[in-house]
Parts: sequence; structure tokens; C-alpha cells
Amino acid sequence: MDAQVVTSGEWAGRRVCVAGAGVSGRAAARVLAERGARVTLVEGRDGPEQRAHAAELEARGVTVRLGDGETLPEGTNLVVISPGWRPDAPLPAAAAAAGIETYGEVELAWRLRPAGAAPWLAITGTDGKTTVVRMLASILAAAGHDALAVGNVGTPIVEAVLEKHDVLAVELSSYQLYWSSSLAPLAAAVLNVAPDHLDWHGSMDAYIAAKAKIFGPGAGGTGDGAGPEGTLAVYNADDPVSAGLAEAARRRVGFTLGMPRPGTLGVVEDLLVDRALVGDPEREAAELAGLHDVRPFAPHNVANALAAAALARAYGVPPEAVREGLRAFVPDPHRIQHVAEIGGVTYINDSKATQPHAAAASLAAYESIVWIAGGLLKGLEVDELVRSCAGRLRGVVLLGRDRARIAEALARHAPDIPVVDVADTDTGAMDRVVNEAAALAEPGDTVLLAPVGASFDMFANYPARGDAFIAAVRRLPGAGPAGALPDGGGPR
Repeated sequence: MDAQVVTSGEWAGRRVCVAGAGVSGRAAARVLAERGARVTLVEGRDGPEQRAHAAELEARGVTVRLGDGETLPEGTNLVVISPGWRPDAPLPAAAAAAGIETYGEVELAWRLRPAGAAPWLAITGTDGKTTVVRMLASILAAAGHDALAVGNVGTPIVEAVLEKHDVLAVELSSYQLYWSSSLAPLAAAVLNVAPDHLDWHGSMDAYIAAKAKIFGPGAGGTGDGAGPEGTLAVYNADDPVSAGLAEAARRRVGFTLGMPRPGTLGVVEDLLVDRALVGDPEREAAELAGLHDVRPFAPHNVANALAAAALARAYGVPPEAVREGLRAFVPDPHRIQHVAEIGGVTYINDSKATQPHAAAASLAAYESIVWIAGGLLKGLEVDELVRSCAGRLRGVVLLGRDRARIAEALARHAPDIPVVDVADTDTGAMDRVVNEAAALAEPGDTVLLAPVGASFDMFANYPARGDAFIAAVRRLPGAGPAGALPDGGGPR
């Protein structure tokens, strides 16, 4: 067993502070208490939900302190921190000043793995993580493996590693990776890297450094789980940052939307093809699936499918299982989700596109667009996005707090495009937005909700924003029950 792994007996009596009462924090507290650690969970919030969770944890022997998430409990010798906590927050800063080891639930899960535990196939990136992890789980299942999607989706990873599974498909955010140090998955993918969460990380360089941790210590460490040659680094050959991060890896495989060279997966005419994980990459290729097997169909989703295929192939999945897994994959809602076609106009919900990189991928999938955009831009710039998509725009409808910044970029880079500014913030605002978009659209156009901003200025979250869009579209004249695709399927 790897030297980083801590056996159950070594936890007995250890004073651990678990910071944060979210899903991962509660799971970490339960697992540590079961191993005899003296756990104190701290949480800044103190509402009915937190009190209910506190009662359940206290019944398991966990001390819970609500309403104070800043003070380090006396005697603490380890902090297990929830991923959203910034390193400069008072509690982790106090732990660092005192020399107390601090890491996250993902790192705890890695160290708790028993001998013979399921290998990890890990995914990070600015966009596409959840789609790829679900595609990967579907492909693994099609090959007959007991696979579980964990991390930012599904079961908390600290619980999953203690269960019996063949393999884990692990989604990891930059926050989770920041609070990790010894991860060494069997294979790991960086899908893409674009500015995001810079308010948390402090700089683009720091954000990239967090993403790089997915490839293992030193980009190719040989810790338990990675194999003798280290983690296989799966990179996006069309993304310079992703490709650059993989350069230090001992083994690497690329994926591209272009023709695959030896050592990469790519597209040949209408086929997804593997020229990397085959017997002789110089002479052999494996046909994995057709472009029509990828849904929702869009260029960035083809890249997602190639990344999932590369990770599955690294685990030994045969080509036919890739095809069957992609065909069986059911997309999550609010990701280029086909809502309806009314009067020759297609309505697409991509409420998950909450920053420029995601919105750019969505906008690139359609030729003539009435774009619905706005929300909280989180300090990110939109000029390059507007410049790149200007030729595809029929019109734009803006909503949300930072809509003026998008309007300014449109005035600079697409001055002839009609723009409607919707200042409303009440519950009926989305109806006006959709009606304005429908008035701008012509047959053959796509009305696309790809907001480029977060939703919290007007909605509880991006699913609530997407649901409001869907409901407003269904209230348009001519919309009927047959116009919606409840499974979230995209254009074929």
C-alpha cells in the first residue's frame, strides 16, 4: 500500500476539524468518526437545515459547532476542509500558521483507500466535467463494469472508496484539486482550461496549477493506483493549456476534433477513431463510434465523447462498448437541451453556460442565433466571445445584473445586431425575454439561452433559470406538448 494511505487504526483518537457541513463535509465527518477520530465539524451557517444535519452527526459521536466557521477548535491536528473554502479564509489560514496539515475530502478519500480499491479515472476542466464523467460511466457500464460516478456528482467520494466497485469515474473541480496533494489516478483528463473562478484562486496561473494536480505528483507520480509508469495524462490537443499541462507526464494521450495522429483520438470523416490505445499506434486504428452516436450533437460534445472514450480505453474497454455507452448516455438537462421547434425556430436551453468559454462552445454549434445572455459575469471579460460569435447573431436579448457589459461589447464588435435590453427582474421576466427573442427570430434560426453569466442575481441556480426558460417557451403561441424533449436530448 502507498505510504500516503492512512490505516483505520491510525485515526483512533486523532483530533480532526472538518470545515463545512455540506455533503462532502458531512460524509468526511461520518467516515472519520467511524474510525475513532475525535471529530469537530464547524459550520458558519446556523439554520434549520444545518441543525438537522448536526443532530444526525452528533448521534454518531461528532461534535458540531454551528454559527462559527472561523475559529480553529483547540487541539486540532488535522483539518479536512470543504472545497469551497478559500485558503485565505480565517480557519485554513490559522491552520497554516500553526503548521496543521489541511486537505480536502478528495485527498482524504485517496488516503483512506483500502488495498485493492477501485482505480480512479479522473476528469477536470473548465467545462464539460459532468457530461464527460456521465459519458464515461455509461461506457464503462456498457463494457460490463461496476462503475460509479463520484466527486462533484453522485456519491461522496470518501464513501465510494470504501464500497466495492470495479472502477470510479471521478469529477474534480479546481477547488477540490487545490486541497489535494497525492492523487495519482490510473488515468486523468484535463478537458480544457479557460478563465474561471479567478476570484477564488487569485490568478490564472494559480487556477491552472490547481488543474495540473489531476495528473499526479510531478505530473506522473507512481503512487498506489496509478500503475508503475504513473498516471496516464489525457489532454485536449486543441487546447494549448491542457496540452501544456500534459507535457511533463510520463505517458500521455491526446484527443482532437481533427484527424488523429499516432498517440491521439480524433475524427475521421464521420467516425470517432482511436490511434493511441491500440497495439501499434503508427499502423493501427480502432473505430469507436459515429458522430451520430454523440448527443447532444455539437463540436464541444464530440470532444467530450473523445475524452470519455480515451479514459475508458485506458481502463481496457473495447471499441464496441464505447459506441454502446455513448448511445445509452442520457444528457443532463440545461446543457444544450432541445426544448421546442415553433414556426421553424429551434429553442435551446444551455443555462449551464455560465462563463465565456462555455457560451462560446454553445454558440459555435449553431449558424444563425438569437442569443439570450446575461447574469453575473464574475469579473470575466466577454469581448473575445462577442467578437468570435458576431457573424452568427441574428439578434440578442439581454437580462440580469451585468447585461450592460455585454451590451457594451456588442456595441464594439457587433454594432449592427439588434439588441433588446430587458431590465425586469420579477418572476415574469423570462416570459418577456423569450417573447422578445421569438420576435427577433426567423425560420431556420436558433433561440439560444447561453447566458455567459451565473444565475444568482435573478434565480436560485442555473437549473431554475433553465426551467424558467423552458416554461416560457412552452407558453409561446404555437408551442405544444410535442415540442419538448424531456430527456434533455440535443439536436441530432
